[in-house]
Amino acid sequence: MPSRAGLARRPRSETDIGSVLNLSLFRPRRAWLVAGLLSAALLAPLAARATPALVIEVDSGKVLLAEEATKPWYPASVTKLMTAYVTFKAIRAGRLTPETLITVSDFATTQKPSKMGFKAGTQVTVDNALKMMLVKSANDIAVVLAEGVSGNLPAFIDEMNATAAELGMTGTHYANPNGLPDPAQVSTARDLAILARAIFLNFPEQADLFRIPAIKIGPAVIRSYNKLIDRYPGADGMKTGFICASGFNLVASATRGNRHLLVVVLGTESGKARTEQAALLLERGFQQSGNVFGALAPSVESLRNEAGPPTDMREQVCGGKRKNTASEADDDSGPAPTGFVAAGMARLDGTVTGASLLQKLPPSMPPVEVFVGPFPSAEALAAAYPAPPAPKKPATAKKPGDKKGQTTAIIDPADPSAPAAAPKPKPKPKPKPATAQASPAGGAPAKPASKPATKPAPKPAANPAAGPGAAPTTLAVPPPPQ
Repeated sequence: MPSRAGLARRPRSETDIGSVLNLSLFRPRRAWLVAGLLSAALLAPLAARATPALVIEVDSGKVLLAEEATKPWYPASVTKLMTAYVTFKAIRAGRLTPETLITVSDFATTQKPSKMGFKAGTQVTVDNALKMMLVKSANDIAVVLAEGVSGNLPAFIDEMNATAAELGMTGTHYANPNGLPDPAQVSTARDLAILARAIFLNFPEQADLFRIPAIKIGPAVIRSYNKLIDRYPGADGMKTGFICASGFNLVASATRGNRHLLVVVLGTESGKARTEQAALLLERGFQQSGNVFGALAPSVESLRNEAGPPTDMREQVCGGKRKNTASEADDDSGPAPTGFVAAGMARLDGTVTGASLLQKLPPSMPPVEVFVGPFPSAEALAAAYPAPPAPKKPATAKKPGDKKGQTTAIIDPADPSAPAAAPKPKPKPKPKPATAQASPAGGAPAKPASKPATKPAPKPAANPAAGPGAAPTTLAVPPPPQ
């Protein structure tokens, strides 16, 4: 760290404005703010939080709020932003087109949920693969794209890391294309904001991919895990992520008028919390009346990443109750968070929370159709899924000695091997016709004890000779005595 004397001799550049303002720009463990602050609030740190948050302007790259933004973190499925970026580069270079067919490999089918679940050998276009990966957060399809773009997985991961270096993502290293747990897969809020901004600036023609609210494949509709879309006014992307070690992550984009903002929220304890936090931070950014420091406000590139191992959120988020890898379907799990108010941006009433900013908006677009193969085909889609497992055999009736369980058995007489619902009772001897007997008192003869049996013996419960069309017989079997 340079001395105070050294700082005094150096020009006041954008890089060291944090030191001039005594905001510890190069000490990321303290929160700092730069825009829309009164002088008294400018030097006050944010309320202590354990997880990163960052808000920037897309066009200028200026930082509106940063807290723990340079702290190492597991990116989880936000990794797929880089997978998409490398794919965009390959398309622009002419290595493939959106219509190029790529193939699901055996290795791709082994990826854990969330996934599309196609069997090996299925083909999809690059365009459909991108939509499935970004909306469904399909881990298998991220591998399909990686192998299709670079020929094999290690080559694609090399491209991911080379691209991160080109973009100045100095705190990022990739080990896979989908964000599944790996100790070597690490990033920071700063780096993720740089990547998201680069997508908008370098590939604006691909921006609509990140704002799709749902995809439709056959009769099924799969909705995006980004719950800001069609709920927060102006939201237009980008990507969620979750594993137990990272907590719930979100990189989100929104546009109002001529202002385009990006927010990064990492490590919340539920999908609900990340959505509401992001909404409140975006709102404060949009309500900001102006940047009091103008060109002196730090840029996202001027932040300096922190060294050290990533924070592991497993205990706080999963607490031993979830498996190591949880699905993005956990989006709405967890306790409802309290309102997170970021000091330092535009003043909003203290009662305003992220939840109050979310509403049910008209759909921005209908579900986007995706398909397997070169064109939509119900036959091709049906063939893309593995055969369903064989149905389990129906449960048999309980034995008489069982004290608990089913007391009604369904017996199919068409099946000679079907067990009887209950043991057959031993046949009783036919009663003999009673003869007239004198009463003990010597009076009139007594009535017969019983009448001769006139009805035939009952048929057995199961009839092996029954035809195939015979209807099942339902027998009520009383429970044995307790």
